[in-house]
Amino acid sequence: MIGIIGGTGLSRLFSADPLSRRGFESRFGKASDDLSFYSEAGKEIAFMPRHGHPHRAAPHLINYRANLDCLKQAGVRKIIAVNAVGGIHPMMGPEGIAVPDQLIDYTYGREHTIYDQESGALDHIDMSFPYSELVRSALLEAASLLSIPVLERACYAATQGPRLETSAEIERIKRDGGDLVGMTGMPEAALARELGLDYACIALSVNWAAGMVDEVITMEDINASLSKGMANVITIVRQAVAIL
Repeated sequence: MIGIIGGTGLSRLFSADPLSRRGFESRFGKASDDLSFYSEAGKEIAFMPRHGHPHRAAPHLINYRANLDCLKQAGVRKIIAVNAVGGIHPMMGPEGIAVPDQLIDYTYGREHTIYDQESGALDHIDMSFPYSELVRSALLEAASLLSIPVLERACYAATQGPRLETSAEIERIKRDGGDLVGMTGMPEAALARELGLDYACIALSVNWAAGMVDEVITMEDINASLSKGMANVITIVRQAVAIL
């Protein structure tokens, strides 16, 4: 089964109603929402809205551990995560799409590991390459088949939120090698690795990051980019599901 985690602008996967919905009990507490189940290209899909439906959970308050644990309980082994981000790389202006291959974690105070002295023996996972190449390759192949341009390699910088970053912070992230900035990429990616799940991200730019252009960032502009750009993201995801 393939799991899809929807971020800002994607609290429902498809326009059609799901085939079923089911909640799971997690040892890590309450998940953002019940899972919705769909069938696409002959594949079973389990969908988790990261922020809940309707959108309600702030990035730093999401129970990432419970969300991923519930997906694994449902039988998910491969995950496509959809993230809304701010663009730093020249190709990541509003409505730009990336399939990142690296990340930097600037978050703090989040429950970031399953190894909490209560849930099993300690392990030290390798995060040299934080995203599954199997899932990344499916997303890139899908975009190519659909002739939708995407940035094929990028570094996702995960910040704490829920506020947007300062221009100085973005300059620091840029110096560090960040190409896009979001608030939900971690600890989600690391937890997926700890749980043995193949996980990759497709990121939609909804604004230029602070200081990259002179304009002030507004929610009106962000929502407009979400409305226009998410259709391409969903199209890529559906094609990637067929490939996987």
